[in-house]
Amino acid sequence: MASSEEQLQCSICLDVFAEPVTTPCGHNFCKACIRGYWDSTDVCMCPTCKNTVYKRPDPFFNTFTSVKAAQVKELAPVHVTLITPGQAQTTTLNKSGEVPCDICTETKHMALKSCLVCLTSYCEAHLEHHRIVASLKKHKLIDPVENLEDRVCKKHERPLELFCKRDQACVCQFCTETDHKTHKTVPIEEEYGERKAQMGKSKDTFQKMIQERLKKVKEIEQAVELSKRDAEREIADSLQVFAALVRSIERNQAELIEVVEEKQKAAERQAERLIKELEQEITELKSRSTELEQLSDIKDHLHLLQSSTSLYTTLPPTKNWSEISVHSDLCVGTVRRAVSQLEETLNKYMEMFPQIKLKRMQQCAVDVTLDPDTACPYLILSEDRKEVRYGAIKQELPDNPERFDCHPRVLGMEGFSSGKFYYEVQVKEKTWWALGVARESINRKGMNVLSPEFGAWTIELRNRNEYGARTELVVPLNMREKPQKVGVFVDYKKGQVSFYNVEARSHIYSFTDCTFIERLYPLLSSPDPSGDNSAPLIFSPVMSEFSQ
Repeated sequence: MASSEEQLQCSICLDVFAEPVTTPCGHNFCKACIRGYWDSTDVCMCPTCKNTVYKRPDPFFNTFTSVKAAQVKELAPVHVTLITPGQAQTTTLNKSGEVPCDICTETKHMALKSCLVCLTSYCEAHLEHHRIVASLKKHKLIDPVENLEDRVCKKHERPLELFCKRDQACVCQFCTETDHKTHKTVPIEEEYGERKAQMGKSKDTFQKMIQERLKKVKEIEQAVELSKRDAEREIADSLQVFAALVRSIERNQAELIEVVEEKQKAAERQAERLIKELEQEITELKSRSTELEQLSDIKDHLHLLQSSTSLYTTLPPTKNWSEISVHSDLCVGTVRRAVSQLEETLNKYMEMFPQIKLKRMQQCAVDVTLDPDTACPYLILSEDRKEVRYGAIKQELPDNPERFDCHPRVLGMEGFSSGKFYYEVQVKEKTWWALGVARESINRKGMNVLSPEFGAWTIELRNRNEYGARTELVVPLNMREKPQKVGVFVDYKKGQVSFYNVEARSHIYSFTDCTFIERLYPLLSSPDPSGDNSAPLIFSPVMSEFSQ
């Protein structure tokens, strides 16, 4: 058998013939082997006898050799069984991913290896020929897989053992001598190792990205929870205020009713007293009238004159009732005035909400001074380092790493990495400015913009009346009142930077959902592109004038 195996070997690939063809000189080769050999040489020569022809011949298919080669490939492993019946493997395939032996006929056993040359999967028993037959030992064995035809080159019918770096494709040995001759190829095992390493790095990157996003989700959830607590606190405070307001309304209502009722009772008592006095006078006057009527009937002249002297000359004691009255409009306008006053109080309270919020922020005020080591050479700082203005002449200053070299910017001396802080900057008479906060690692050299992407959260004034907030683009800010003093509030944990018009006590703009991982420093910028921006930017002491 060994000699017949050797007779059926291709002298080029040293393997059993695959599609054997015969050359004009009578030697047999694999069809793909002889074509690849001739493609790689300038002269058509037989690899065995070195016979040379000047015109490339067309080898013809050798049917007899093909049949014998097929028998060796497919039938030879069946004839030899070195495992006794007691030792035979009897495992029946029943698990997903297991590959059945292609040779087993009755009970299918699990394949131990797959041969890329034979395109067959073998169990332990049927694999023995590949271990003892010299020509079969050269075959490429791999862990058992299905669809072995997908692991063989469709063009050359050879195992895909190499990887082309240029075309990113698996190729056989003959491919490297033809279509991929000038391409860089490496063994599949080597590329596999590189891919596994790259996959490991990608996996680590993905895991890191996942963890970062999970952390971000947690931060957002915490921010939402913090916002929820703030909202609940605001609602609770509002409920207390409105509850007190309702109690005040009810109390004022009761007092109003009591006052009105008391005034009504007083008016009734006055009316009763006046009516009583009037009735007494009426009684007295009626008595006099009766007496006069009786005297008027006397015929005796002397007696009449003597008896009526005091009756018609002296009136009984009475009041002048023409100016005495009982007022019926004691309550007119009282309710209207009370409700109107209440409405004014309520409106005033509603207007005070942003003022209350600003007052709370002002309670987080910090004392800020400027850091001269960060100031651009064109900026001039005051002696107390509370003011900065643009100078026309560049100063001779050391170019230390902390200093801004191009943009007219300067940072505060104090940095903050937790909690809340607030400060105010006077921008009066300025035509161009920017202010806010910047992270410690902000680029101090070269040209860049003041945006969150580059580590700054700022608002700005350009060309006298163009206000904006720096995000990826400039967000225009419509100001009802031109701010003379700007308040800056930072909640480090919440990731919020807010700006306020201090004098108008109104909100200007807020950066929200920011992620702070470095120290934050107050930042001022005072360019002078128009030549009339000499007024300084000033850190002002925080003075809270609002009181509840």
